[in-house]
Amino acid sequence: MSLVSKATARIIQWLKTPSPQVLFDRQLVWIALGLMLIGLVMVTSASFPVSSRLTDQPFHFMFRQATFLALALVVSAIVLQLPLQRWFQYSSLLLAVSFVLLVIVLIAGKSVNGASRWIPLGLFNLQPAEVAKLTLFIFMSGYLVRKHDEVRQTFFGGFMKPIMVFSCLAILLLLQPDLGTVVVMLVTLFGMLFIAGAKLSQFIALMVAGVVSVIGLIIAEPYRIRRVTSFLDPWEDPFGSGYQLTQSLMAFGRGGWFGQGLGNSIQKLEYLPEAHTDFVFAVLAEELGFVGVVLVLLLLMWLVMKAVFIGKKAFEHEQQFGGYLAFGIGIWFAFQTLVNVGAAAGIVPTKGLTLPLISYGGSSLIVMSVAVSILLRIDFECRLADVEKEVVKNADDQE
Repeated sequence: MSLVSKATARIIQWLKTPSPQVLFDRQLVWIALGLMLIGLVMVTSASFPVSSRLTDQPFHFMFRQATFLALALVVSAIVLQLPLQRWFQYSSLLLAVSFVLLVIVLIAGKSVNGASRWIPLGLFNLQPAEVAKLTLFIFMSGYLVRKHDEVRQTFFGGFMKPIMVFSCLAILLLLQPDLGTVVVMLVTLFGMLFIAGAKLSQFIALMVAGVVSVIGLIIAEPYRIRRVTSFLDPWEDPFGSGYQLTQSLMAFGRGGWFGQGLGNSIQKLEYLPEAHTDFVFAVLAEELGFVGVVLVLLLLMWLVMKAVFIGKKAFEHEQQFGGYLAFGIGIWFAFQTLVNVGAAAGIVPTKGLTLPLISYGGSSLIVMSVAVSILLRIDFECRLADVEKEVVKNADDQE
């Protein structure tokens, strides 16, 4: 038999051999790593011009993003070792830490573009709002486990207490100001309460109150009103309030079906502000086209569906805390993706929210990587429970 025939036979045998059983979701790992690598490539491409202008080093932001990525993987590996019971046990303490960080950022935070949202830590600037998202969802998951009956039966005792906690967080976030994070938290909180079985009348009343509050906050600030009006008709003032969105739409238009090619974006040449952060998806659309956009959105959708399936599995294994937390992470990723992509495509008003695992930024990348690690841990504990049941069953059969 020739060498080619032997190699072909081995490849066919390898393809036919079923994968060994493992105690973690390999698909979730590859999806997350794929999105991180896409983010690193797109941040590198989108940041060339601004990096050259600010630092005389075209790869400055690429090196920083690579450092963030390495740090995120290290932190995620550590988090993966922590049992869910620890998160449940210390959920209130973690939320208290977030409150302290949000107060610190108001007192000694770094201000960028008029918003004080970052605490300088040398290697990177910590954004407490990102930490607050995850800790709120961890706290909420624990609360829904402890007060499950109250949430379903009583309005103030079970339903309003988490809303009051959220309101305190929202006040601190709006002082930065950061309305986008508040909206993401509010939508995710609604979703978790709905999954927990809150009464429909209470849920609708709270949703109406939340929408009215957001509208009131928009009306209260002139710059937010300008964002909304520019979103409705950006071409009315293409060199003023609608400038960022019109440049983003031009990037989408130039992308066509297959894009201009990686690195060939025109809009990133400092026509499009924040090209490597909030609007990295517009550069991706211009360089990779409709096909690239669809593939990235499918990966993000796949990640969200993985979170939903893991949450469902956790509920089936009577792991209520893991179930609520997995659904919360899934809603968070889905809504933040919707807002970021929608803002870049002119579907929703412009908000300063990152694209999960893709946009430039240390805090966002690390926190979302930790969230993915928690999903892997939830799935791991469900699989471990199945293995333990199988071992017990086999032992009983042998006896």
